Amino acid sequence: MTHPRTIARISGLLYLTLVVLGVWAQFYSRGPVYVPGDAAATAANIADRETLFRLGLAADILMATTFIALGLALHRLLHPAHPRAATALLTLVIAGAGGILALLTFHAGALVVATDPVYASGAGAAGRDSLALLMLDLHHHGYVLGGVLFGLWLLPMGYVAYRSSMFPDWLGVLLVIGCLTWIADPLIAFALPDAPDPVRVVVSLPTSAAEFGLMLYLIIRGVRTPSAAAHPAS
Repeated sequence: MTHPRTIARISGLLYLTLVVLGVWAQFYSRGPVYVPGDAAATAANIADRETLFRLGLAADILMATTFIALGLALHRLLHPAHPRAATALLTLVIAGAGGILALLTFHAGALVVATDPVYASGAGAAGRDSLALLMLDLHHHGYVLGGVLFGLWLLPMGYVAYRSSMFPDWLGVLLVIGCLTWIADPLIAFALPDAPDPVRVVVSLPTSAAEFGLMLYLIIRGVRTPSAAAHPAS
């Protein structure tokens, strides 16, 4: 039987892989290409950096796959301590990974529209460019909305961290707060569109602290004690 600390460290490495893939896809593949409000520049960027844009799509596919692998590893780690919370975590992770893959339809759509001549001949250059920008606008807004699914799994993770002896209590509290701020971000973005940009930055800080705190704890420490030492599940 694999030792809980080994499973925890594998989970931490999967988490790190997920973060690297996601950051690269979002900020280094799509980031330099997507120009909000400028359809011509966006479409031209996709065509000029087609390989980079395709690699971003591949990175997101791998990120979603890694997310599911992380969910399976954490399910195995947490199941002895609290089976229902572990199952809830895995269910939410699968939903979040599905959301990532669904959003990639728009990434792939922008790629096809900007690089396939049939769209320029059918809708004209301006129509093609507008459609490519629309695809990336939808991906961008979907990514913000997807924060609900991306973050909900932190709730059962935080619950088990707080209730069991596997993790410190402060980490469990931080994870629950991180879950709530994941949900708060899209609420602010769409319900309060005129809110100053620093508001969303401040709201995102607990999310980053929670996720990086969990990732580093899993990699460096693993878990405090074997799962069998956890408090009884309720």
